[in-house]
Amino acid sequence: MKVVSRDSVPGINPMFRLQWEEAQDCHVLLYPEGMVKLSPSAGEILKLCDGEKSVGTIITGLKEQYPDTELENDVLKFIEEAISHGWLHI
Repeated sequence: MKVVSRDSVPGINPMFRLQWEEAQDCHVLLYPEGMVKLSPSAGEILKLCDGEKSVGTIITGLKEQYPDTELENDVLKFIEEAISHGWLHI
């Protein structure tokens, strides 16, 4: 598994497209063979993975949105998992 640091800059793999799916009432990742239904927190993280923001910037933004939540380790772990699934690249 690729180790992600606060300086890493994740972007969505071009094989996938992130979008809000009204019928699913959640964000999804679409790819040629199907769709990945995302949890609300996964959708919020992936929306920020634009290939320009660092992981540190993403974490800071999420902490501003959810100030009473300790989320840094969870965000790092999710981004590592998303990379291992091929959803993100750094």
